[in-house]
Amino acid sequence: MLSPIERIIFLIAAVAAAGAAGFVALRIARTIGRGQGKPDWSIIPGRLVDVAVKFVGLTPTWKTRPLASLFHALVAWGFTLYLLVNLGDVLEGYLPEFHMLGAGPLGNFYRLLADVLSVGVLIGMTLLLVRRFVRRDPALNTRATTLLHPKAAFGKMRDSLIVGVFILVHIGFRFLGKSFEVVLEPDAFQPFASLLGGLWAGWSPAALETGVHVGFWVALGVIMAFMPYFLISKHVHLFMAPINYLLRPRFKSPGALTPINFEDESISQFGATRIEDLPWHSILDAYACIMCNRCQDACPAYTTGKVLSPAALEINKRYFLNEESGRLARGEASSKTLLEFAITQEAVMACTACGACTEICPVGNDPMRDILEVRRSLVLMENKFPEQWQTAFRGMERASNPWGVPATERLKWAEGLDVKTIDQNPEPDILWWVGCAASTDARAQKTARAFAAILNKAGVNYAVLGQHETCTGDSARRAGNEYLFFEMAKANVELLNEVKPKRIVAACPHCLHTLLNEYPAFGGNYEVVHHTQLINELIQSGKLTLEEGSSESLTFHDPCYLGRQNSILIDPRQVLESTGANLVEMQKHGSGSFCCGAGGAQMWKEEEHGTEGVNANRYAQAQATGAGTLAVGCPFCMVMMNDANKAAGEGMVVKDVAEIVAERMK
Repeated sequence: MLSPIERIIFLIAAVAAAGAAGFVALRIARTIGRGQGKPDWSIIPGRLVDVAVKFVGLTPTWKTRPLASLFHALVAWGFTLYLLVNLGDVLEGYLPEFHMLGAGPLGNFYRLLADVLSVGVLIGMTLLLVRRFVRRDPALNTRATTLLHPKAAFGKMRDSLIVGVFILVHIGFRFLGKSFEVVLEPDAFQPFASLLGGLWAGWSPAALETGVHVGFWVALGVIMAFMPYFLISKHVHLFMAPINYLLRPRFKSPGALTPINFEDESISQFGATRIEDLPWHSILDAYACIMCNRCQDACPAYTTGKVLSPAALEINKRYFLNEESGRLARGEASSKTLLEFAITQEAVMACTACGACTEICPVGNDPMRDILEVRRSLVLMENKFPEQWQTAFRGMERASNPWGVPATERLKWAEGLDVKTIDQNPEPDILWWVGCAASTDARAQKTARAFAAILNKAGVNYAVLGQHETCTGDSARRAGNEYLFFEMAKANVELLNEVKPKRIVAACPHCLHTLLNEYPAFGGNYEVVHHTQLINELIQSGKLTLEEGSSESLTFHDPCYLGRQNSILIDPRQVLESTGANLVEMQKHGSGSFCCGAGGAQMWKEEEHGTEGVNANRYAQAQATGAGTLAVGCPFCMVMMNDANKAAGEGMVVKDVAEIVAERMK
């Protein structure tokens, strides 16, 4: 129990700390509100269970760094429980004979859990501090070539030290106080505190009581001193991460972008030039960021020596917001553009839009979306983009495909095959969206011919659009040319709504993604499957039978817009296994796959300077499996992996899944 004077002092200190923290919290809320759009509060109830699982189980953190994740979990679980423990300690200090959760089994479990997790926090936090300050894990740093806020390098170290020491002091003194308390009143449900209490067994009751009070005041006193600082440190992610998961807007897919309505004349800003031009949830991302650099580890551009670091982008945003939140909260414009403090133009153009940073982030951040918003601004507001993109843009504008091949050439790949157009077969069960690559690129045409042979062999009633088919606009959108995509999407949706396809199949994951996830915003809602999904259906239904082939060893490269963006992971593997092949997985596969280097419109320009090509890195991962064949499911991946294969002396055979199946057909 606290004395009357202690109660008054504690109350005054608590009110002052809460007031200061409340002022900072209100300013943060107003700063986030400066972003574009508004949260949809109605989505919260449907996400509560999922967010609770993420919050308690820390499930997003276990994807990588298992040992560091364990240390973090010990700290997170204990610190989270202490939200309740601290309340209990205050109530027990104010209310006579009060016991948090009672003196029965529930109260016993509460005290046991607090005792065990206190030790867990002390161990976990100590090991995390050793990792950062003694071992100096390089994964926690960013290369000097990457733009980083001048205060960030020291600031991250300072924040980690301050927060680490705070946690050790807060938990340590509470645990110490309980060790004095259990000597006065033995408690079998606090075994670790009792073990430490053995050191004080000979102390007088007055000395033990003093120890209890010192433990209480230091433990709770540092919280009150720390509260306002906590909200401007990176460790506010404890609260911001659940908010991020609760309020993040619904997207059809992680890679689906928010359209711009160019018919709305009131819109004068396209993309993001300043931080307040970003969506509100992108500003929230900066506050949720734990600065762990996991996104940086997953980024193919950073891995291959480019200047892009998605982690640095979020860190730069956060430090800038700490400096500018006052003026932003007052409704004033920020003092610098994003390119002046957050990310360089070279880094913006290095992004492959693969979504690896989004998939790996333990707090639900989406740096890729920020980068593409900056691209939109560069292309639409400033007309700044790589010269090579101009050729692709011109091809899409004039010939409706980035290769610039005339529509009259679009069906030449099918010469000699029984491939009917929608004009010849207006009621097909399947509309095959062939795609620009298969219609124009010689290597992709081999995949198209193999897939046509499969469909014909299985007796599928299908048709193609032929000369009516145009580019979906994926490359234009990911290059930042949203207006070009807007025009192409409207035209394609109008055509498809007239055709009324029962089902669409696409061999290009980028076409699939755009038709399935991007076109609904333009009034186009279609059932779209990847060609590996359809092939798997045909095999499973018995419509397509395969000869037993040699059990050759092969590995499968998951295209980013197939696996990570659309969760199509099982079908291509089942198809490959149906051919009798021995499937060997690469180290990075499935939703954690590594990009081929062509996404994000990189297909149409030179790669930014780095230590190696993204495709070379991925090809080396494939070679490391020892497999003789590299299977792909995307025409862009085919180009990139073939180029890498040639550069490496053609040590592997690169084939599309459809080609492998066509070779095994009875």
